[in-house]
Amino acid sequence: MNIEMPRKKLDLPSAIAEGDIRVLLMVLIHMTGDERWLEPPYKPRRDVRLIPDPEAGLPREVQDEIRAAVVKLFANGEPKPVISDPGDELMLKMMRATLGENVTPEYAPLMREEMGFIPRDISWTRPPADDKLAQQHVLIVGAGVCAIALGVALGRLGIPYTIVEKNAELGGTWYVNRYPGCGVDTPNHSYSFSFGARNPWTRYFAQRQELLDYLKKVALEYDIRKRLRLNTELTSARWDESKRRWISTLKTADSEETFESTTLVSAIGQLNDPSPAHFKGDENFKGQTLHSALWSDDIELDGKHVAVIGTGATAMQLVPSIADRVASLTVYQRTAQWARPVAGYSDPISDGAQWLLAHLPFYVKWYRFNMFWRYGDGLLPFLRKDPNWPHPERAVNKGNDRHREELTDFILSELKDRPDLIEKCVPTYPPYGKRILLDNNWFKTLTKPNVELVTDSIDHFTSDGIVASDGKSRPADIIVISTGFKVTEMAARLNITGRDGKDLRQAWANDNPTAYLGLTVPDFPNFFVMLGPNSGPAHGGSVIFQSECQSRYISACLVEMIERDIAAIDVRRDAHDQYIEKVDAEHEQLIWSHPGMTTYYRNSQGRVFSAMPWRFVDYWAMTHDPDFNQYRQTKA
Repeated sequence: MNIEMPRKKLDLPSAIAEGDIRVLLMVLIHMTGDERWLEPPYKPRRDVRLIPDPEAGLPREVQDEIRAAVVKLFANGEPKPVISDPGDELMLKMMRATLGENVTPEYAPLMREEMGFIPRDISWTRPPADDKLAQQHVLIVGAGVCAIALGVALGRLGIPYTIVEKNAELGGTWYVNRYPGCGVDTPNHSYSFSFGARNPWTRYFAQRQELLDYLKKVALEYDIRKRLRLNTELTSARWDESKRRWISTLKTADSEETFESTTLVSAIGQLNDPSPAHFKGDENFKGQTLHSALWSDDIELDGKHVAVIGTGATAMQLVPSIADRVASLTVYQRTAQWARPVAGYSDPISDGAQWLLAHLPFYVKWYRFNMFWRYGDGLLPFLRKDPNWPHPERAVNKGNDRHREELTDFILSELKDRPDLIEKCVPTYPPYGKRILLDNNWFKTLTKPNVELVTDSIDHFTSDGIVASDGKSRPADIIVISTGFKVTEMAARLNITGRDGKDLRQAWANDNPTAYLGLTVPDFPNFFVMLGPNSGPAHGGSVIFQSECQSRYISACLVEMIERDIAAIDVRRDAHDQYIEKVDAEHEQLIWSHPGMTTYYRNSQGRVFSAMPWRFVDYWAMTHDPDFNQYRQTKA
């Protein structure tokens, strides 16, 4: 790769001047092999902020020395790196140095893989003949992040697959959701695939269109589209024991067909089907009512009276984005939400930083590592219940209580001129007991003169607005229902029938979906659920990381089946049940099972069915290499 500068007048020192010191240090290690850069006075100070200080807490003269060393190294082009793969021992030293933390050893092999120093992909022990591969076929339902990750993995192996998508374009949630302010709440460089398709993100937290464009770009690069069938819906699928195949019915606007596949994969995730909310008198409302996930680009907001029902992640993005456009904005809140302030949330990525991410060897890898770590497992210890903690009503442990104080201070500072809002906006449950939200000027928006936060319950709709339990009628031309999704259904809504006529909807009855590793279900051979039960990242992280862990697991299962002439596998009931017992036991120790709190992570019986209780490094290890002893196997 040649060192080329941006089109704007920006020389190499100027670009390096905009770099993150902790990342530049890792570049020096790779390029020179000189480990003195890991020691004082160069060692960065610990910085736990979500977007850390690029100066890494080092004195100016030390920063200058580091930057000068990088400039000198690349002044005459790009030298060959001394270290391409650090190996586990050096990798651990490098991670500890860049973070200023005592990273534990199990993260070294994970991050070597995540950063591309060693391959993540499964490979053939002995590549099968083309005619044998041609007899295999994987049907993937849904064309979002999970389907793209699995499609890339299968494509590399040469295993035939078809993706069916009911919508008119790929992208999953980033195609469907298009409300104003829609964007990611994980940094782009963490919310991105570990493989290929580097992307010139314009900001640290991308908006919806940029995310959709990124997924399209990856799909194009890896030939996903030629295996993609849009406007095609799976209406049913049943396992045929005699054929050892899935017999699926696919429907388009003008046709219906039967499709056979050796494997069936649900890649629709958890948050795909809007949960309708009905209110007394809603049939009388003469204005426009819609769920936020069904937003239309032709909605006229300017000068209108708008009501938003719900204060979750969607509302926290939507409300600040439209407040200045509308005549009035009334927000109906059932439960107050904790929100983390993030300095730099809306900041653009500078030209110099863009260039470093795109061109400086190893820079994007270590920059991405820093973001992965900060949104990774670091929060989980603060979500574990301390049985000796004397104030369980407000926090689950001492660290969680410190976070409560910090977040409360933030809310108080944002609302210092509106004491009437403080009681409405400070939650009474422990921080992170619900989905983690990032402040997008939410609290500041609530103080605007045309914005009202209503915490009284909704009594009924009228022809021109909403009447709350306080008896007051508030006008509305447009009502946006932002009350979430039918999370418990997941793949059960796909009408799937397994071995001996077993129905997935019945297997997951009582709002209680379960799956071994969040992936496989007893009596449903060759069926995998991506982002299934108890695999949703809740303490941080990225669904893209989860999708890559799961796509490796699925592709590894298929490779072993093909190489060993196994026609079908389904997880043993005892293996499944033992795993679920471990999940439930772990969740009993974590915040999401805290009493007196509602969250979509829990079902109607109070069981946590959605969130993953494990560290990301643990789930990566669990799903890295399938244990076929946990499966019933049917020989070909």
